[in-house]
Amino acid sequence: MVRWQWISALVVFAGGCALGPHPVYQPNPNPMRVPPGDKDVLWDTVVDVVDDDFTIDREVRVRQEGEVLTEGRIDTFPEVGSTIFEPWRGDSADAYEKVESTLQSIRRQALVRVVPTGDGYLVDVTVFKELEDVRRPERATAGAALFRNDTPKPGKREPVGERVSALGWIPLGRDTALEQRILSKISTRLALCTQDKLPPGY
Repeated sequence: MVRWQWISALVVFAGGCALGPHPVYQPNPNPMRVPPGDKDVLWDTVVDVVDDDFTIDREVRVRQEGEVLTEGRIDTFPEVGSTIFEPWRGDSADAYEKVESTLQSIRRQALVRVVPTGDGYLVDVTVFKELEDVRRPERATAGAALFRNDTPKPGKREPVGERVSALGWIPLGRDTALEQRILSKISTRLALCTQDKLPPGY
């Protein structure tokens, strides 16, 4: 009972003025369709947005190969989730995610694909979420000698989509809240780039 009281208090704290106002992000289709335009502007915008929350591990740009545009892809390093004490970080996209990352060891990793189509591009954002599989809670009262039957076998890896989970981490699926935030930021920045290119008085 005490545990849930602490969780409720943290939720109230995280949702209040301690974290400041948060913009409301409208749901976007994922993958999100982007109209035809400069592929380099699109790519630089996507990289800039992803770099706000993640460190990029591998980047393959959209390229022109003859008459064909190749698919672009960004892979990031895993990022430990921000807590309620780190309001300047946006990888924990809402109050629930902030509280969860405060109470547990959560990490995220992003995969972003930019797929050229005949009438533009598709921006596909996937954010994987994992929980650290600790052998024993820090303040556990049970002895370490007790046997557990829920510990994964050594060397076992669980696939999640196109990704293989690392040992010591339990897959929690996708973080749709952060995916939506990334897509919204990409859409907003692309709109601003388009406005900047319009002639004066348009």
